[in-house]
Amino acid sequence: MTLSADPDAQKRRRTIILVGSIWLQLVSAGGMYLIVVALKEVAEEFSWPREVPSLAFSLQFIGSGFGGIIMGHVLDRLGFGVPALVGVLMIGIGSILVSVIDAPWQLYLIYAFMIGVFGQGSFSAPAMANIARWYDERRGMAVGMVASGQSLAGIVWPPIFGYVLATEGWRPMFVWYGVFMLVVLLPVCWFVRSRPPRAAPPVQGGAGTGYRGLSPESQAMRPVAIAMTLCVAILGCCVAMALPLGHLVAHVSDLGHSITEAVEVLSAMLITAFLSRAVVVGFLSDRLGGLRALFIFSVVQATMLFALTVVRDLPAVYLVAALLGLGYGGIFPVYAVAVQDHMPLAQTGRWTGIVFLFGAIAMGFGSWMGGVLFDLTGSYRLPFLIGVACNLVNLAIVAYLIARLGPLRPRPRYI
Repeated sequence: MTLSADPDAQKRRRTIILVGSIWLQLVSAGGMYLIVVALKEVAEEFSWPREVPSLAFSLQFIGSGFGGIIMGHVLDRLGFGVPALVGVLMIGIGSILVSVIDAPWQLYLIYAFMIGVFGQGSFSAPAMANIARWYDERRGMAVGMVASGQSLAGIVWPPIFGYVLATEGWRPMFVWYGVFMLVVLLPVCWFVRSRPPRAAPPVQGGAGTGYRGLSPESQAMRPVAIAMTLCVAILGCCVAMALPLGHLVAHVSDLGHSITEAVEVLSAMLITAFLSRAVVVGFLSDRLGGLRALFIFSVVQATMLFALTVVRDLPAVYLVAALLGLGYGGIFPVYAVAVQDHMPLAQTGRWTGIVFLFGAIAMGFGSWMGGVLFDLTGSYRLPFLIGVACNLVNLAIVAYLIARLGPLRPRPRYI
């Protein structure tokens, strides 16, 4: 009996895929926060400006965007097992190699290709695109839960990294993380290798287009046009998103608070980002659709990023960071939901990768810009305000798409 012919077997398999994907995201996304926690220490040891580690952080995101397209094609052809295996090996080995660098180009090369293209690029877009195919109903919930693994990583890893950094130094911190990742994630790749079930033919009433999500009144806007508009939209919100992700620890430390308190503020933001992805993404996107949920999350992010420029007291910083997490935490996964809502089913892996590429480029630019403008001005106020302006552009584009596309059509069931 095939998997798709046995509903109980299909449910068990998709549960394994869901849990395995969350675990992969939880552990692998820890690599994103290594350079965030160690940013000041790495720069000071080599007498580098903060632009150097900031650029490495940026190259990770840009690389992951290109990697998402490559691995999106691999996902469409071979399933999620191959991207997962490649990602585990690259991030694990790359983290270990960072511990022996002595020049900026070495840091850039490792972060761009090993941790970026073939590391994080193997997980974020492919994992969300893959789990979306396994779920017919409550798709937003499933995508949000997988994406929540990244935010949960921010809860778990920065305090651990902060402790190891303070007691052992930044080089052992990179080594121990890389070893841990290889040991605990390589077996998981075997369990997430199954291909998703086939989709049923499109529902009636779609004028024969075969595309989900478009209302009859708005079918003139083709999938390529929708995808390109999403690519432009994601630029604005991800420039804004990258600034607190890459610089919050340094910003809070610059306000006069300890490194321990700064890491705790980051963790507070990522705790609420986890809750946003695990609960709020599914609640909103399954009821309103991905685009309307995206608009709500983006409003919250823009508002709280602006607030971050004016608060200084630690309790207020904690509160703003927590609310910022609620906003930014939902943004990336609802793009994956929006792609699933409006793209042909057989192409969702590559389209998700393409949209996420633009997001990754924006994340990279935002992080790099934050470091450059800090070096020029001695403050994060200007880059944060530029991030708010970019976020407002995103809101205008998303509002246009909502007005143009109209309500979603019913989604097809799987067979």
